[in-house]
Amino acid sequence: MTTALRFAVADSARDPDADIWFAEPAGFTALPLEALVASPGSRAAEELRTAFGPFLEAAPDEVARQQFVAQVAVGQQMLGALREVGTVHCSIGLHRDDVAEASLRTGKGRPLLSLFTLSWRDTAVAPRAVTAARAVTSAEGHSHVGYLELPCGPATVSETVRTASADSGLSQSPLLQVHVHVPHPDCRRLVVLTLSTTAVVRREEYRAVLQQIAETVSFDNPLEPSGSATR
Repeated sequence: MTTALRFAVADSARDPDADIWFAEPAGFTALPLEALVASPGSRAAEELRTAFGPFLEAAPDEVARQQFVAQVAVGQQMLGALREVGTVHCSIGLHRDDVAEASLRTGKGRPLLSLFTLSWRDTAVAPRAVTAARAVTSAEGHSHVGYLELPCGPATVSETVRTASADSGLSQSPLLQVHVHVPHPDCRRLVVLTLSTTAVVRREEYRAVLQQIAETVSFDNPLEPSGSATR
């Protein structure tokens, strides 16, 4: 039996200034970047403070409240760093690991976390296929490189595995990042879709998830005259 695909259309999909549209599969929750990295004293910052109020009030003691505030601050710094390098969308992915043999026997799998980002980069003017190829050949550490012909045009997919420096204070677990580079039709910029996870052993599954998202990318509004997508 075949069932029709259903999409939830985000408000940003109707933004008259939008220049890219895409859809995310189930399990991803978008982060409100504008609110989380709002300037102190701004309306958005005040709204964020109000939203966090119930969490702070529910904390068992002052130590727990301060720990929560510190963790939020660290998260804001990381998101701010992403914004500085052109990231305009960020989502947290939560899925159940249903591939491992033990999970198949019990029907229960450990939760897998991932981070999906969409970032813009300016590029030298060149044919789109050339720009896509340069994106993976001009950077170090890219492996498992492949070429994609998406509905929106040519693209390249690649992988990197990185480990934080010992003095960074971050986890030393290897971080798998799968990237899809999609040049814009104006031939002056490209969008980079990245899916990051510490579940390196699930690289094939995460690669398939990212390619599924990449297949939905459109530089033309799919809502006019018809269509469905989420930005």
